[in-house]
Amino acid sequence: MPYSLYICLLDEKKIAAFTMDADTGRLTPQAEVLASGGPAVLAISPDRHVLYVGYRVQPAILSFRIDHDTGGLTPQGTVSLEHAPTFLATDRTGKYLLSAYYQGGYAAVHPLAEDGAVGAPSLDRLATATGAHAIQTDPSNRFAFVPHIARLNDNILEPPKEALGPNVIMQFRFDAHTGHLTPNAPLRVEPAERLGPRHYCFHPTQDLVYFSNEQGCSVTGYRLDPATGTLSAVQTITTLPDGYTARNTCSQIHLTPSGQFLYVANRGHNSIAGFAVDAATGRLTAIGHVSTEAVPSAFSLDPAGHFVFAAGSASGRLASYRINRETGALTPLATYAVGQRPMAVLVTRPGD
Repeated sequence: MPYSLYICLLDEKKIAAFTMDADTGRLTPQAEVLASGGPAVLAISPDRHVLYVGYRVQPAILSFRIDHDTGGLTPQGTVSLEHAPTFLATDRTGKYLLSAYYQGGYAAVHPLAEDGAVGAPSLDRLATATGAHAIQTDPSNRFAFVPHIARLNDNILEPPKEALGPNVIMQFRFDAHTGHLTPNAPLRVEPAERLGPRHYCFHPTQDLVYFSNEQGCSVTGYRLDPATGTLSAVQTITTLPDGYTARNTCSQIHLTPSGQFLYVANRGHNSIAGFAVDAATGRLTAIGHVSTEAVPSAFSLDPAGHFVFAAGSASGRLASYRINRETGALTPLATYAVGQRPMAVLVTRPGD
């Protein structure tokens, strides 16, 4: 059965679904789902049967049952919100949905029904700070982190407004039995420079977490203490080529399932930066850049780690690449016209 790719088209207020050939990476349009609230954020349940969508224009979280034969989505549940969610992720059990709120300056946890549906009010709403950009639990499901960028309203298509952001990662403990978040000690990890931590991913086998730095145009690797759930920085490496000085901000970050290669999107330089991950230490070594669509605010890897799909929010196109399994280099494959302002991309394989 082919994989499915979903993409949020904010200005067209719809979600487009494609099937993806697992061998070639080729996409075939499959379905479109009306999303009148302005879809901008995506997440998937651990069993891959439920897709979660965050609305930006009319703030809400919706859940859809996935038809893996057709790629179609059946509405399953909804909860209205005061602010638009910036990031969604289930905990490792699929019993709770965690969310971060850039404008609202907080994180929240919603309980999920037995079938994964959203609909109940949040259990927790913890004030963090304006610019909260992501949240998810670590592999042990006991800790969570909320990064905050260093400059607010930092639209790469405009000059920087110099509205200072918090430039901090907040650390929390997560109770998988109750769904509650509590502040860890210390609560704040504050980079010495204005890095602007934005998104992050966990190494599959080592106690390491990698953060993309929006304003720092870099990646910082942190050691995760498995006993305390606290972070300590071990390496920061640029996502830009030598000599590049024009305006740029980083967006998302993804690691291949094998843990061998890591990728970060540059907005401004309009590229995907690649890194090899040392198997023993987790340290990163740059392996180059590949040009991509204008303002790549979102990209995704397929579940096997063989392909990359990058959406240009300024171009309305989706670019695909094959990952070289030996070197991590990206080879361009195809470009697809998908629609106005693609804001989130997610690839999933059939559910368990």
